[in-house]
Amino acid sequence: MHRIPVEDYAATIRALLAPLQGRPDEFVPIALAADRVTSADVRSPIDLPTFRNSQMDGFAVHAADLAVIPTVLPVLGEIAAGATGPAVLPVGSAIAIMTGAPVPAGADVVVPIEDTRLVEGGIEILRGRDAGEYVREAGSDIAAGAALLPAGLRLASRHLAALAAANLMQVSVRARVRVGVVSTGDELVPPGTALRHGRLPDANGIALATAAAAAGAEVVDLQLAGDDPVRLAAALDRAIASGAELIVTSGGISMGAHEPVRQLLEPLGAIVGTVDMQPGGPQAYGRYRSVPVVCFPGNPVSSQLSFALFLAPLLREVAGLPAIVRTRLLLAAPLDSTAGRRQFLRGRRTASGGVETVAGPGSHLVAALAAADLLIDVPADVTALPAGAAVDTVDL
Repeated sequence: MHRIPVEDYAATIRALLAPLQGRPDEFVPIALAADRVTSADVRSPIDLPTFRNSQMDGFAVHAADLAVIPTVLPVLGEIAAGATGPAVLPVGSAIAIMTGAPVPAGADVVVPIEDTRLVEGGIEILRGRDAGEYVREAGSDIAAGAALLPAGLRLASRHLAALAAANLMQVSVRARVRVGVVSTGDELVPPGTALRHGRLPDANGIALATAAAAAGAEVVDLQLAGDDPVRLAAALDRAIASGAELIVTSGGISMGAHEPVRQLLEPLGAIVGTVDMQPGGPQAYGRYRSVPVVCFPGNPVSSQLSFALFLAPLLREVAGLPAIVRTRLLLAAPLDSTAGRRQFLRGRRTASGGVETVAGPGSHLVAALAAADLLIDVPADVTALPAGAAVDTVDL
């Protein structure tokens, strides 16, 4: 059986998904923009702070009135945050002011309340302060028109806070692919279900959906479809009705009697073949009602590795996320590999900065995959490598 090289199959999937590249950017509310990637520089429409305000609870005064310390000044009133006080503070007087409250014109310093004492006739100031102390000038954080956030930035809470502070309600971000995920197999049930003999919890659905979201996609549908091609067609229809631009399936593409993905899609022109890799050899792709469908094996390790190699790089690219890291590391211990098949062994970094394998190559070892943080890429013609050998790795 002809086995397709990994790089060739990756190029095929890239070509299948080419129409999803280069789509218009989107404006989204900032409340929904976490983890999205900015598509253009964002400039602040206003000064931050927007007005002179106090950095401390204390008293706004003229610095010139503090030439002799201690000194007593009459207190004209109070300005709380959100309130306004006199437009101009007269020389020789003070006004109580709260943190964040606007500093009146004329006042050029705030004396912290702990440096004062209440006395007959006003407030006694016990420590001198220089002009500008504890006064936040308008635009001292950022001036109106200045760059607030750059293009290509993955938005975190601190970035969203800056957008909100600049009085922006929405932000332009890179479009992301809307994905539907369908697991096949009569043996699968939702996690948490009471397991009858022969039934298995569906690990693929949650794994592929969360991997897609981590790669910048929006998961619009997640289903179990059993082994019935008619039921599978209904699941694909529902995913498309939910807005899916890409559907990812797991299982149903082998050579057995109950292979619903093959049975449904192969007559519609889907290509089912074998990629030169282990785990994850069986692969398929095609279209259903013009929507691209990428079909991974049913074994949970195979489906997750397939996603990491063939879909994650493309989805991240569309969403504007950084490319998946490939690193050359040194083996902490020897490894063996199956002859004639390119292996993607589960591995993890060691404390010394090297890499070690995690369990064996079996495609069912989902707990072992959970203990890994990378894949070790072993060429097909390599059967053994000694400790200290350099290997290519792919971050998970």
